[in-house]
Amino acid sequence: MVSRRDALKATAAALGCAALEGHPLSGRALGQAGSAGAKYRQAVARWCYQNIPLDDFARAIAEMGIRGMDLVGPEDWPTLKKHGLVCSITSGGGTIADGLNRKENHDKIERELSENIPRAAAAGVPNVITFSGNRRGLSDQEGLENCVIGLNRVKGLAEQHGVTICLELLNSKVDHKDYQCDHTAWGAAVVRKVGSPRVKLLYDIYHMQIMEGDIIATIQSNKEWIGHYHTGGVPGRHEIDSSQELNYPAIMRAVAGTGFAGFVAHEFVPKGDPLASLREAVRICTV
Repeated sequence: MVSRRDALKATAAALGCAALEGHPLSGRALGQAGSAGAKYRQAVARWCYQNIPLDDFARAIAEMGIRGMDLVGPEDWPTLKKHGLVCSITSGGGTIADGLNRKENHDKIERELSENIPRAAAAGVPNVITFSGNRRGLSDQEGLENCVIGLNRVKGLAEQHGVTICLELLNSKVDHKDYQCDHTAWGAAVVRKVGSPRVKLLYDIYHMQIMEGDIIATIQSNKEWIGHYHTGGVPGRHEIDSSQELNYPAIMRAVAGTGFAGFVAHEFVPKGDPLASLREAVRICTV
């Protein structure tokens, strides 16, 4: 199984050298992805299903009602388009460890975003991902201020192209030791200070359950700062069914209740049959 870090690196590399392949779903609106009454659309992270050939996987998820695929590079966007899918979020700038919290990274991240945002816009990709970086002894206040400075350098470009930069929340307890954007309040403070409709949070339910819990109340009180969601079962980041501790039907009703109209992407590593597990996740999140 390819790791999340490897998948991000591969996508970023592909973005750096790919040519544009046209607009996925150009000229028509995306359908409601597996949600009976909710405005949001469902997606899935490609890296969790790397053992399934992309064309087969895209065909299967489209039949489930999924409308997007996270973390794929432009070389794969034509395959998604063929099956009526869109890349729901792709690489933007920075890495999990080396991100916006250090000024010495800002030039590089700005160059990456300056390439990736127009490319995403041209292909109908709504979101690009970015990261705070690890603390490495940096105070949370200084890291926050540096992230704001870095995002202020690129928010105008994102606004111009209609692409949302999503700063990801990750846990620093289990998976990403020392990562700075590890609490919703900290990430929301960054986004609030930047003050752009095109700079939001990627709220990863799995990661935030590990760090702070109180998922539904946190979503409701931070709805204006959230631009993208990831799912995953706790503990272990496996299926989101009754084998784990989160009540996903209730969480999805809360997300729907906020009026969220973006993508909720499944980012869990299945222990059982991958497509059966994903099909069940779509059913659970159809509210």
